[in-house]
Amino acid sequence: MKPIKIILAMTLCSLGMAVQAADTFKIDPVHSSVVFSVTHFGTNFYGRFNDVKGTVVFDKADPTKSSVELTIPVESVDTHNEKRDQQLKGPDFFNAKQFPVMTFKSTWITPRPLPKGESSGDTYNVTGDFTLHGVTKPLTLEIKKGGEAKVMEGEIRSGGETRFTVKRSDHGMNFMQGQVGDEINIVVSLEGVKQ
Repeated sequence: MKPIKIILAMTLCSLGMAVQAADTFKIDPVHSSVVFSVTHFGTNFYGRFNDVKGTVVFDKADPTKSSVELTIPVESVDTHNEKRDQQLKGPDFFNAKQFPVMTFKSTWITPRPLPKGESSGDTYNVTGDFTLHGVTKPLTLEIKKGGEAKVMEGEIRSGGETRFTVKRSDHGMNFMQGQVGDEINIVVSLEGVKQ
């Protein structure tokens, strides 16, 4: 192959790689939700966190090069009762002064194996470090990717959702065990703006 053809081929290859670069999405807290449930004397009780920050990097060509980083300010807890919210923020539960945020930072992402009969999928196993109440534990999430679209403002938006369970005792939150359940069910639904 002549030198000019080699240079042209290398240029086209590098342009193709640039086109395939990963997309970065900044989480939009206005269009994202973090909802949790816990049993209280055997009945499910629900609350939410009103703020979530973070970045999702998604590489369509190679999802293993993707990443997720989330930060949830504990002060944003909302159970529709100010007195209860203050107790949750206090030292008996989240201890927001000492541990102001909970975080998740991915360490590995891989497409979920497809069930029989499916030829394509948009669900990913996302393994990472989850930190709550100052204690970091490994956690694997199953995240289902949502659609992607250009909205009226010209922004490109995409999102995803995951549902998982953690034990608060694993993170040193043991107050009122028995009256309040140990397992916390969490739903994180995210929407981000492409940067």
